[in-house]
Amino acid sequence: QVRIVESGGGLVQPGGSLNLSCTPSRSLPSLLYVGWYRQAPGEERALFVRRRNGGTIESAESAKGRFTISRDAKKNTMTLEMNNLKPEDSAIYYCYVKTLQSDEYWGRGTQVTVSS
Repeated sequence: QVRIVESGGGLVQPGGSLNLSCTPSRSLPSLLYVGWYRQAPGEERALFVRRRNGGTIESAESAKGRFTISRDAKKNTMTLEMNNLKPEDSAIYYCYVKTLQSDEYWGRGTQVTVSS
């Protein structure tokens, strides 16, 4: 069983930055997607940003411009860099990994709260 471990969430003031990290408990075979979904209060979990094998980025409109997804294959880690955060970015962020064999793994979520 693969566990997805997330870290980096927390409370930040508007305009601040956070980096979320995601690390599978073991190295996974070729990955199709690595990414982040988020669930804001009162809303369903939805795709926020994901990186396809080969580098193509797919993202929600709200993720464009202030958020950057990256992956370090050697360290088996994925990072979501979040800048100029706004209160509406407050949500639970879930790491998501899908392999070429269509196995899917989810993290348990990490809370991001943007508030003064």
